[in-house]
Amino acid sequence: MSTPEAVLLANALATWYMLGVIAFVHLVHYPLFDRYERDLPFRVTMERHQNRTLLVVFPAMATEFLTSLALLAASPPAVPRWMVILGAALTGVWAVSTVLVQVPLHERLAATGFDAARHRRLVRSNAVRVAAWVLRAALTAVMVAVAWQR
Repeated sequence: MSTPEAVLLANALATWYMLGVIAFVHLVHYPLFDRYERDLPFRVTMERHQNRTLLVVFPAMATEFLTSLALLAASPPAVPRWMVILGAALTGVWAVSTVLVQVPLHERLAATGFDAARHRRLVRSNAVRVAAWVLRAALTAVMVAVAWQR
């Protein structure tokens, strides 16, 4: 296996892992935020959520982000350049949404407590990241298939 193929495989695995995480968060976890007040104050719940989620997502997100950049520099020869560029662009979509939308919403919810409007915005805006990861997952599956087709 060449280095670009190994990078592509790491990229695809990180993407598929994050697709599973984001699907769980979007379909199960975020919709339950409005029910958390029962056991602990919402601010405490949000702080714990952020700290624990970081441990689950940061390694895969960092791997996906860095390998997307690495693939721009050197990708398997059989993989069309447009796929690599599209993959990097979709990585940019979830990264920008995470940094500029999701993280600030989480921080506001942690600082001020539950707010129905912010919660709705968090869930709705997360759909952008879900879409980016669904498309990336499909794209990386095709890229891996093309790279290993001999």
